[in-house]
Amino acid sequence: MTVVGLDDTDSRERGMCTTYVAKTIADRLERAGATVSRLVLVRLNPAVEYKTRGNAALAIHTDCDPGKAFEIARERLATLAETADERTHPGLVVADHGPQRAPSDVSTFARRAIRTHLERADATALIDRHGYRSWHAGNGRGRIGALAAIGAWRELEEWTFERISYRQSDRWGTPREVDPESVFAAADREYPRVWDTVDREEGETVCVPNAPGPILYGIRGDDPDAIGRVAEGIESEPVASSRLFVTNQGTDVHLRDGSLESVRDGRAYRVDGRVASEPETRRGGHVFLTLEALGDDRERDERPSLECAAFEPTKRFRDRVRALRVGDRLTVCGEVSRGTLKLEKFAVRQLVETERVTPTCPDCGRRMESAGRNQGYRCRDCKTAKAEKETVALERDLEEGWYEVPPCARRHVAKPLVRGGFDAPVHPER
Repeated sequence: MTVVGLDDTDSRERGMCTTYVAKTIADRLERAGATVSRLVLVRLNPAVEYKTRGNAALAIHTDCDPGKAFEIARERLATLAETADERTHPGLVVADHGPQRAPSDVSTFARRAIRTHLERADATALIDRHGYRSWHAGNGRGRIGALAAIGAWRELEEWTFERISYRQSDRWGTPREVDPESVFAAADREYPRVWDTVDREEGETVCVPNAPGPILYGIRGDDPDAIGRVAEGIESEPVASSRLFVTNQGTDVHLRDGSLESVRDGRAYRVDGRVASEPETRRGGHVFLTLEALGDDRERDERPSLECAAFEPTKRFRDRVRALRVGDRLTVCGEVSRGTLKLEKFAVRQLVETERVTPTCPDCGRRMESAGRNQGYRCRDCKTAKAEKETVALERDLEEGWYEVPPCARRHVAKPLVRGGFDAPVHPER
């Protein structure tokens, strides 16, 4: 067996797609008489600053001779990678073993690439140690993702699927012709086995990209047959070709358990805390709040804290954040950047259900006034008095359980609530 790993072939402005490059390599391998058992799409750390949107690396599992596979893949990368963009630095690594036989340091490298930042030297040292064939253009940064893609199959436990359909090459860079009604109808028929195809509240066909490049649409889910039925139900411009990818999308594998004291920029976390400030909507429609550590006896201004944000593209999710109150206990998930956690989802663990308010007069029903420092409250008209504030029940727009950003704002690797496996009730977005 042979594993071909590749990464960093696309450009934010010029297009291309590493999944397409992998597909063309797989096509060439099959035409050469080899068998391709699977294509693996691995989403790496979404917090890496130099990534294109999805930060995808690809692996091809094949029975082709490693030397022949290397030559075919190198030719395709050299031809298709958008190296005219100075930020594109493609890399290729070919391993002469099966995907499950990746050395332990290579499989561990894959998880590190999903959860942290790695340097080119980290990859080249392992490539040299194991005698892998490799090629690169530019500074060779793509070899990081290529090596991670080789180790991912042994390292990761949870996988989903995506079927990607590609455009005819003469249509690249032109507006995509996809009938939205057919997409919504097909998505409804197979939900929840197929997810994040559309955003019903926003009326968006999430599966259809906006960026230039060869992809027409990509259908994601847990059931390859259901995914195929959705793709077949979509009315669109002609589909040039399609491929099914096995992927870590929708798994939350990028999240690590942490604490408010331990979080670092450029990583994604799952942390617990208590809301310490009222949610604040700032310029641009972004919503911010502060989370403080639980069970900390230090004075409030000395407790570990973390700013959390729901940015404008998360749309209606911001209303969930605005509904939080000081004292609510949460688990929050998201990437930390510049000291702020970008919320992807949160779980309400305990809601504040009462509040202390100025008492009302039992005779006239009006709100009492302060009688002076430490002198309680009194009604100016009725002369009635009370010694302290009263406790009243709060009406809350939230329940305990998990809330998430809508499909239109979901990161590829983030797990949709509808997939299940969460530790509390879920409130999925469709």
